[in-house]
Amino acid sequence: MITTKILIITILISIIAFFNRNLMDTFLFYPYRIYHNNEWFRFITAGFVHGGVLHLLINMWVLYIFGIAIENSLSMIFVNDKLHFVILYFGGMIFSSLIPYFKNKNNPQYMALGASGAISAIVFAFILLYPTEKLIIFPIPIGIPAWVFGIFYLIFSYYQSKRSKDNIAHDVHLYGSLFGILYLTLVKPAIFLHFINAIF
Repeated sequence: MITTKILIITILISIIAFFNRNLMDTFLFYPYRIYHNNEWFRFITAGFVHGGVLHLLINMWVLYIFGIAIENSLSMIFVNDKLHFVILYFGGMIFSSLIPYFKNKNNPQYMALGASGAISAIVFAFILLYPTEKLIIFPIPIGIPAWVFGIFYLIFSYYQSKRSKDNIAHDVHLYGSLFGILYLTLVKPAIFLHFINAIF
């Protein structure tokens, strides 16, 4: 499966980068160098490195849970066409970094890394397809409908992107989530209609 291949490659590169600062510096998302040195590859490579073991584990666990489900679902919807999953993942990775790029292309202090934008796109594709599926989110001990979680996640990400100083790229989470919604809606409008009918 594409999900497991992405997962394995990401884990391997991230672990190597933990011990190789040159590789980390080359791969991370650095708008200043992208703009001034034409290092466009960083839009993709930044998704294969992480800030620490916990960051890596959380992202890969979420990717494993939702990625396999979405890859299988899209294969059924589009008759074994894996391209939509690839576009969803890497499109979310790129799209989620566009606004941070334009905001920081002349800021040599701004750097980011991780696959959160891509994974947010996958999670929200899941929410769009399975809005009433119950999700258990730590520390809430009971399952909540996926669409309810989605609304709170979008509000939280937007609020934190405006006010937070915790070094977490909440804006990337927000834009990745929006990409997941927009992409599936554009390629298959019936999915969005299904989502609306399911929650109402």
